[in-house]
Amino acid sequence: SIMLVAVTSQGVDINSQMDQRFGRASHILIVDSETMEFKVMDNQQNSNLLKGAGIQTSVNIKQAGAEVLMTGFCGPNAIKTLNASKIKVITDVSGSVKEAMDLFNSGNYKYSTEANAAGHSM
Repeated sequence: SIMLVAVTSQGVDINSQMDQRFGRASHILIVDSETMEFKVMDNQQNSNLLKGAGIQTSVNIKQAGAEVLMTGFCGPNAIKTLNASKIKVITDVSGSVKEAMDLFNSGNYKYSTEANAAGHSM
């Protein structure tokens, strides 16, 4: 089934390298898993927040319609907010946004329900 997947990115296109951070990612691409069409969310204003970046970014991707998040690291507050928003989370993903989507479409991943990073660093 078609899903909208939020992928943390260092740049603005599908071949950009992923950003390993969630709340402080510079950009987030919201990608249609079937067509690979995407829209770019500029996340720079959240990356400057002293705290709460993960929570604010969670709200933004939910508003953008994302059902799944793919990122490297996700702290405890962010994961709580994402779980509450019914957004599924796949962590420990690296490579390009395109490679992340290939992984997603292959089904060869598992969802995480726990943080894999300390909150303050992410």
